[in-house]
Amino acid sequence: MFSLRGDAHKVYSQLKKASENGQTLNGVKEIIEVEEIYNFYHSINSDTLKQIYYRMIKEKNGSGTIPIFVSSAPWLFFLFSKQLHQFLFKEGNFLWIVFIFLYVFILTISVILHFHEKSWAAVHIEIILDILKERNNSPLDAMRDM
Repeated sequence: MFSLRGDAHKVYSQLKKASENGQTLNGVKEIIEVEEIYNFYHSINSDTLKQIYYRMIKEKNGSGTIPIFVSSAPWLFFLFSKQLHQFLFKEGNFLWIVFIFLYVFILTISVILHFHEKSWAAVHIEIILDILKERNNSPLDAMRDM
């Protein structure tokens, strides 16, 4: 079934369907995946876990190549707009359609990937914070409430 409600609703629907079919919720793929991440991080010492937390914050805040690409590509096209215009629109050529399609396609895929990675970073951060809180070794609790 196609839905525009997002991944959270899809997970809810899968959990509800599993429950209605008499299956355990722990057997649902998404729950298993989160449990594996939790178990892995739980096996790491707290100091290393804090370092991983800081790296995940960097990832969540999107310090990467995709935001740079999204913001810099239009400026690059603007710099070469005259040459680009001459190349794409010469002699009734329809090359501009291919160019626009490719540019929008690459831009769309890049933005989707960026936010997908950002959301996974948030999952990892929450798991790490929960583990550190369990261990009563977390000065990061105050950061979570910000």
